Amino acid sequence: MITPAAPSRRLPVPRALRHSPNFSACRYHSAMDIAALTQAALTLFAIVDPVGVIPIFLLATRGFTRSQSHQAAWISSMTVWLVLVVFSFMGESMLRFFGIRIEAFSVAGGLLLLMLALSMLHAHISPLRQTPDEAEEVEEKEAVGAVPLGVPLLAGPGAITHVIVAAGQAPGDIVHQAALLIPITLVALSVWVAFRAAPAIARRLGKTGIHVVTRLMGLIIAAISVEMMARGLAGLFPGLVG
Repeated sequence: MITPAAPSRRLPVPRALRHSPNFSACRYHSAMDIAALTQAALTLFAIVDPVGVIPIFLLATRGFTRSQSHQAAWISSMTVWLVLVVFSFMGESMLRFFGIRIEAFSVAGGLLLLMLALSMLHAHISPLRQTPDEAEEVEEKEAVGAVPLGVPLLAGPGAITHVIVAAGQAPGDIVHQAALLIPITLVALSVWVAFRAAPAIARRLGKTGIHVVTRLMGLIIAAISVEMMARGLAGLFPGLVG
């Protein structure tokens, strides 16, 4: 009779190693990485604001069949994913090509996000995200999904700026840039879910509810933009902080 093998047990970490500085540092950096990725995902979600774009999506897909509407949602989410992934890996090279320091880009990006936040606080679509010509294009249904829903409504200047700044915090670190794929994928997935459920969300929240969500996202983005500008100014003018 074959005796079943004893279940494998995880070897305990020796007490000396557990209290060593290196072990503590590894645990600290691991926790910091998770916290940083969570913050990046929440910030990117607030900037992209798929719930606030639902009324425009419904206008663009009015008269579509259910399958056509779902296809438009899929194209929009994939466009967001591709654009943000490209800029997360290529943004640093672009800044280096133009001789722009990440601190200067943080200040400029903070101003851009602040303008976007002020429009969102008034429950308006910022001209940075959609021009009158692009709004007319949506109404005429000449382009749906990729343009202008995916770009620039969702993956617009604000989202692209945030991704470039986040990638530039660890220049040359491929692992850090690859880790940004996690929040980008989560946000693209949220776009797909929000657009697929757009009719139900619109019925539940109504215009007032959607405006409340948009204003809340705008308030969060305003605070993030101030932090970005403060970090950029501190890097450009170290004497200000000293």
